Amino acid sequence: MERPLFSHPVFEIVTSSGTIPVSPLVLVSVLLVIAAVLVLLFRRRGGTDAEAHAFETETRLAELLRIQSEMQGRMAAMAEVFGSRQSELNQAISQRLDGMSHRIGATLTEQSKHTHENLRRLQERLAVIDAAQNNIQSLAKDVVGLQAILSDKQTRGAFGQSRMETIIADGLAQGAYAFQPTLSNGARPDCTIRMPNGVPPLVIDAKFPLEAWNAARKAQTPEAAKAAAQQFRRDLDVHIRDIAEKYLIAGETQDIAFLFVPSESIFAGIHEHHEAIVQKAHRLRVVIVSPSLLMLSIQVIQSVLKDQRMREQAHVIQGEVAHLLDDLLRLDERVVKLQSHFSAAQKDVEMIATSSGKIARRGAKIGALDFTEPAEEPSRAAETEVPVRAVESRTGFLKLRVVDED
Repeated sequence: MERPLFSHPVFEIVTSSGTIPVSPLVLVSVLLVIAAVLVLLFRRRGGTDAEAHAFETETRLAELLRIQSEMQGRMAAMAEVFGSRQSELNQAISQRLDGMSHRIGATLTEQSKHTHENLRRLQERLAVIDAAQNNIQSLAKDVVGLQAILSDKQTRGAFGQSRMETIIADGLAQGAYAFQPTLSNGARPDCTIRMPNGVPPLVIDAKFPLEAWNAARKAQTPEAAKAAAQQFRRDLDVHIRDIAEKYLIAGETQDIAFLFVPSESIFAGIHEHHEAIVQKAHRLRVVIVSPSLLMLSIQVIQSVLKDQRMREQAHVIQGEVAHLLDDLLRLDERVVKLQSHFSAAQKDVEMIATSSGKIARRGAKIGALDFTEPAEEPSRAAETEVPVRAVESRTGFLKLRVVDED
């Protein structure tokens, strides 16, 4: 918007306290006031000098008016120039502001796109983190449940037995094992495996004393760890003696039994830190096995059972081989008979070929009207001789080959 003419100061008066802005109209007004004051002063003096001074004052006042008019013209020209310059400046500023607004808008749009893309990626990563957190929470619940299972003796025994039953059921056929059978002394082992050749079954126990092991692992001080290790050795010693006394029955079970440990780390810790317990278990004919060792033992027993089944079926295989030999002998006899039939058929075919050759020659003579007797007519006895190997006919030569095989 254009500003009115002379709305801003053009001249500045410098004083000791600073600069004072003054507009041209104010300056002109001040000059007029000063001229009027001078006129009044000269009028008070009177006389010729007063008139001369008045004339001079009027002359100066006219000069001042002329200068004022010129100054107003110049001021108008300057105002016009300033107005045009201000319009151009306003137009340039508006153009620059428009360009800057466009660039700022484009930048804001691009920044908004980047922000939305980053937010989308962040949401995807947060979704993945939420899924992982849910998995971790479910895993934590499973771990807590497993800890609760292992803290209870009855539930812990059921856990170890369940893992043992899974390994045995996957490795052996149905009927090769039995879970919770009753022995003659009333004891009920966790599992027995049937052995081949009428050998007594192998006993497996899955009840492992785990409370003292967990206490030794969770001990905070060396004294508590030592006390827990001693308690673990005592519990394991008592359990091994119970297995040897209850499950090793002469003539009813094997003279060796398995103590199943449902963890590879516990099995390694026992052999590393409690070697004396392992040696004592060997002396009592109790073998401590881990899941991998039990699986290996089951595979060995499976191979032994398979060999036993093959040996039990050996007489059946021998009988089937004998029947197969009889069938081969009968087949050989029938092949010999078939060979004789082929030989007789071959002789018949040779005789038929001889007769057909004669018929062909007779037909040729009849076709040529040649009824004269040949110089040397073969005798009738030639029909009983060995037939000719190659017979000429209208269709060509008929060749027969006889192969005699012993």
